[in-house]
Amino acid sequence: MKTASPFSFPVSPALAAKLAKLGLTRDADLVLHLPLRWEDETRLTPIRDLLPGQTAQVQAVVTDASVAYRPRRMLTVTVEDAGGVLGIRFLNFYPSHLKLFQPGESFRFNGEVRGGFLGLEMVHPRFAKAGDDTPLPAQLTPVYPTTAGLGQATLRRAVERALVAPIPDTLPAEWLAELGLPELETSIRLLHQPPLDCALAELESRRHPAWQRLAFDELLAQQLSLATARRQRRSRPTLPLPPRQQLTAAFTKALPFELTAAQARAWQEISADLAQPHPMRRLLQGDVGSGKTVVAALACLQAIENGFQAAFMAPTEILAEQHYRKLAPMLSGLGVRCAWVSGSQRKAERTAAWQAIAAGEADLAFGTHALFQEAGSFQRLGLAVVDEQHRFGVGQRLALMQKGSEPHQLMMSATPIPRTLAMSFFADLDVSTIDELPPGRTPIVTKLVSSARRDDVLARVREACLEGGQTYWVCPLIEESEKLQLQTAEDTHAALTAQLPELNIGLVHGRLKPADKQAVMGAFQSGAIHLLVATTVIEVGVDVPNAALMVIEHAERMGLAQLHQLRGRVGRGSRESVCVLLYETPLSELARARLKVIFESTDGFEIARQDLLLRGPGELLGHRQSGLPMLLFADLERDVELLETARDWAQRCLAHHPEIAARHVERWLGSRQALAGS
Repeated sequence: MKTASPFSFPVSPALAAKLAKLGLTRDADLVLHLPLRWEDETRLTPIRDLLPGQTAQVQAVVTDASVAYRPRRMLTVTVEDAGGVLGIRFLNFYPSHLKLFQPGESFRFNGEVRGGFLGLEMVHPRFAKAGDDTPLPAQLTPVYPTTAGLGQATLRRAVERALVAPIPDTLPAEWLAELGLPELETSIRLLHQPPLDCALAELESRRHPAWQRLAFDELLAQQLSLATARRQRRSRPTLPLPPRQQLTAAFTKALPFELTAAQARAWQEISADLAQPHPMRRLLQGDVGSGKTVVAALACLQAIENGFQAAFMAPTEILAEQHYRKLAPMLSGLGVRCAWVSGSQRKAERTAAWQAIAAGEADLAFGTHALFQEAGSFQRLGLAVVDEQHRFGVGQRLALMQKGSEPHQLMMSATPIPRTLAMSFFADLDVSTIDELPPGRTPIVTKLVSSARRDDVLARVREACLEGGQTYWVCPLIEESEKLQLQTAEDTHAALTAQLPELNIGLVHGRLKPADKQAVMGAFQSGAIHLLVATTVIEVGVDVPNAALMVIEHAERMGLAQLHQLRGRVGRGSRESVCVLLYETPLSELARARLKVIFESTDGFEIARQDLLLRGPGELLGHRQSGLPMLLFADLERDVELLETARDWAQRCLAHHPEIAARHVERWLGSRQALAGS
């Protein structure tokens, strides 16, 4: 029995499989599979008028075709028109190509012109048989994103067949007039089949009104979806956790410092949220070292003083254990019972911890993903704190939520969220920002140093440690990788031990046993270890005020957010702090741009903005596991005005035209951006 095709036209199983690799499983997907670029095949250029570096189309007759074997196997074809001769080369070809290019046959070739050894040539041009009566296209030719085995001609035919049906608009004509945007169908058809008078530069820069319409529709759907999620959350009941001023007041009084104004403001926002009868979903963001952990601890205490439990989850054992060891002694003095859950614990210890949590004998549980991956349960979970939220996927965070009956949630990030990202992907959350550092933080000097000057760096490390300071030496990998040829932590530790025999040098990485890891970190914190060789496991949470020098190897291979996080491990004491970024040459353009940003700025918000420009939103969102659809047409930096407009119209649409909102969201987000009616 034949299965009905999801397409409105016949598609072979082989073609359907190739289309599916691109996420194209129905007409609607093909309609929104827009070109990467467009080529002008509407005119022919005589061979005598060709210039090296030019992309052109010629029509010529084959005069010779043969296979050459030196310097490598290739198919060479000679063609001519009334005014000149052109060489054509194919480095990859099939035997059928040689049969195809018979002398006397006429073809059109489209490609880049090069200056060859024997004259002008094209290498691997697109080609098609053509006679004098073969018409030229009436519009620009689209070039689509594709996959292996799926040619442009086949993809174009599929798109053309999908475009036969009309494309209804979700937005009323009077809205479009007010917004100054064209109709959706007009926009989509223009982008697939641009007329000859359409400016290519405007199309390719995505400034054309047709692109603006698609970007607006996509942003509007996103804003509608997130605003709906926010409304639904606020309609769900949960038990309020009002401020009792018992544990929180005692904790604040016991702190050896005053909260900064920014910390106090963030805490007031969180405390007020916890008191609401609907679940809190708040993001607490602040630069490295701004004091987010203290504010999170206050939130946990407000939950506990209301008779509920709290969970404090971090992405790595080192960070989770650091939170536990830093906060548990402070909180135990207030009568708060803390538990520690880790995947690497002995089974008996982990079982005992879960028993205490399930029985309500533990008020606050610290841990990694083990807190939600295991079968253990909380007796009365009221608040979940998720540190470094971008490292956890939506599914993982929801698993923790299911441990309680609609608990409040506080997410923390030391990677500040740029304004446009907060307005878009985080629009369903409330955001608190700690935008000042505690007094006494020492400014960090950043230095870019070529690995050729490694001996100078070693001398600086020796001097700093012998003067009573401590140093981090960060390596990006644990094991040898021939592909990346990066220095390993083990090799670096061995080399530095030999080169700096007067120093006590430790080694920490993610594969050490927890007890060994803790012993090394404890020795470093106490000052017994002068120089700590580490992988990026020390990126977050580690606090050693006496460590004022950091060396980061292969800095050119790390992202901006990671470099900024690592750099934030120094500058926590009174010593002048320096971060040395060792890099290998030659540098790629992206690496050069990243190092320039990190060298010129210590402002986490500016660095995050530049990171968004360089790499897009995926890294900040943790998109590999987030489940959040990435934007296909809108660009958060380029389309900031459209984003603000979409946010305003989403509120207007939900308030007065919910049926339009539902139809628009269903079209764009209901089934991988499926168009209604397809």
